[in-house]
Amino acid sequence: MTEPLTPSSAARPAPAPRSAYRVFRAIGTRWMDNDVYGHVNNVVYYSWFDTAVNAYLIEQGVLDIERSTTIGLVVETQCNYFAPLAFPQTVEAGLRVARLGGSSVRYEVGLFAQGMPHTAAAGHFVHVYVDRATRRPVPLPEPLRAALQPLLCA
Repeated sequence: MTEPLTPSSAARPAPAPRSAYRVFRAIGTRWMDNDVYGHVNNVVYYSWFDTAVNAYLIEQGVLDIERSTTIGLVVETQCNYFAPLAFPQTVEAGLRVARLGGSSVRYEVGLFAQGMPHTAAAGHFVHVYVDRATRRPVPLPEPLRAALQPLLCA
């Protein structure tokens, strides 16, 4: 009989090195990002994930936030925290794609304190791409797939 997983027996995620990510974006922390405990509040990390992914898509010309007929909706998200970040630090968000599906993408984002070799936090979110008007899933447009291909990790 196998024992159930407990927090002490479960495989614990570990910080990842910069080499695990394909592209990086610098993000400045703000005074309001800190919470009463003196570090960036956990909800801010999720906004950094969105910023890293959507800025990349806009820069690649595959997302027009006002006119794109295909948009990505987040259906799953998760984050692991390894070291605190706080204002006034610069965060470097590393981005990679773990899976390109027919209508979905699993993005993985590593957040690094500027110049540090390992993630302070790492997480993912899954976008399901849908028609803007009907909100029904659609195949990934070829320009989007082409823009994401260089971020695909093995």
